[in-house]
Amino acid sequence: MNLMIRPYLSDDLAEILTLSVLAWDPVFTEWERLLGPEIFSTAIYADWRKGQKEVVENCIKDEHNRTLVAVVEEKVAGYIVYSLDQVKQVGEIQLLAVRPDDQNHGIGTALNLAALEKMRESGMKVATVGTGGDAGHRAARMCYEKSGFTRNIPGVHYYLAL
Repeated sequence: MNLMIRPYLSDDLAEILTLSVLAWDPVFTEWERLLGPEIFSTAIYADWRKGQKEVVENCIKDEHNRTLVAVVEEKVAGYIVYSLDQVKQVGEIQLLAVRPDDQNHGIGTALNLAALEKMRESGMKVATVGTGGDAGHRAARMCYEKSGFTRNIPGVHYYLAL
């Protein structure tokens, strides 16, 4: 596998939005199972695909965030969005997604490690990320732990000294 991690380009957005829906499908499927179809289909989740695309686009376009993209075979295979708090010296991973067909090949971990290195270079002392404790987020938790984050019990929030 020929993996390249590079800064986000505006031309990446369409591929990122498509892969985001694919990557988060297991999460929303699990939430629907846990909540039941009546609660899940309320206005909050009425059209989760559209809502998730909006969240991702807004996060990427937020001037306080930075985005790295993983490219495999000339296609966007994943991305990570992170922010830097220069006052607290804390970097935070906002979003991470890998196209399902490209999962379990170390791409998520490589994106995490690249973002963590950028955080270190920017003077951050701690990195943090939050994710769900449900079965739909299991892969995300595993990826963060492979990247060196430590779970803070009882919540599922990770920290890593930089």
